[in-house]
Amino acid sequence: MSLYAIGDFHLSFTVNKPMDVFDKRWKNHVVKIEKYWKRKVTENDTVVITGDHSWGRDLAECQADLDFIMALPGRKILLRGNHDMFWDAKKTENLNEMFRGKLEFLQNNFYTYEDYALVGTKGYCYEGKDSYEHFLKIRERELGRLRYSFEAAKAAGYEKFIMFLHYPPTSIGEMESPFTLMAQEFGAEKVIYSHCHGEKRYDDSFKGYVDGIEYKLVSGDYLNFKPEPVLR
Repeated sequence: MSLYAIGDFHLSFTVNKPMDVFDKRWKNHVVKIEKYWKRKVTENDTVVITGDHSWGRDLAECQADLDFIMALPGRKILLRGNHDMFWDAKKTENLNEMFRGKLEFLQNNFYTYEDYALVGTKGYCYEGKDSYEHFLKIRERELGRLRYSFEAAKAAGYEKFIMFLHYPPTSIGEMESPFTLMAQEFGAEKVIYSHCHGEKRYDDSFKGYVDGIEYKLVSGDYLNFKPEPVLR
């Protein structure tokens, strides 16, 4: 039984959004996802998918994409990404009820793997696309959601944490952020994130060990769509 992570499937079975226009690594990426997933992941394994599951704008448009994910082997835990328009953060409980036994949605809650608590939120970093004031507002909201996830797990008696984000934990050039400080505060062993696409973006944030915490980038194209082992 193993724990894996991967992000950014950007599926589009219903809408017309080809990904290979961005980079050659995306050519036939859905075929790669299925092939490498089935080579690595068994029904007894758990995979956290760190956001940007579908280009669908609502649940109806992304249903075929979620069906594809549901058909893959293993337990699937989904984190919310910036393109997941079907997912209203305030209605995560509805999604968990709707897909009970098929998918689990990580938002304002936590899940477990052996004696670890899996905590997380979408996160946010500054990319220059909005005002700095707006960035701070969104980041504060995401920090609140992440703290709730940690606190809920801690209250349930968990002492070992793996933290998941969609966005990288730092903005470009930062040596720390409120997200990395929270990981240190709660003693997270690993921080797993995605969102960074293309070779120019793969080094936007931490990879490897920083202050005793292991940071892993699991963007689909970075991994060539092969699920990354987190715990075995």
